[in-house]
Amino acid sequence: MSSTKNSEQLRAGYERVFTVTDYYDGPRRGIADYRGRPHFYDCVFDSKNDEYSDLYLLTPLEQTAFELALEDWEIWCRWEMAFHQGKTSLDTHPCQPQDRSRHEELAETLRGALKTNPDTALKRIGQFKVLGTPNLPKGVLRPLQVKWASPLDFDDREKNP
Repeated sequence: MSSTKNSEQLRAGYERVFTVTDYYDGPRRGIADYRGRPHFYDCVFDSKNDEYSDLYLLTPLEQTAFELALEDWEIWCRWEMAFHQGKTSLDTHPCQPQDRSRHEELAETLRGALKTNPDTALKRIGQFKVLGTPNLPKGVLRPLQVKWASPLDFDDREKNP
């Protein structure tokens, strides 16, 4: 999913998803715009129901961290495409050998930047949808878009359909 290069139009009310760094039955962590500005999103795990919720914590990102994360994401996208085309194996995950040193350098730099900051994080409900109709090999993560809603707005809609 190379969303930085995807030129598809977003649906009304949706924002761009730049990365998905954790995926389990849906995007769980990554970077997406919120009100036009990049944020780290982190899905809230509902321990009572023993499953992920629809709630995400959104933490604003500094521009430098955002740019480095996009570079690392492009490295991963190249690996994912090569893997699903049979050009590399799972033992090279998460990057191709020629990208290994740069990926490790970026990962070390980003370790502290890509996390939830409880002092600045906002809680929102996220609705992710595929962006456009990409022609990608089977198994490759599709470009995504997301619509964020306040948990209070969502509760109001549920009570007054």
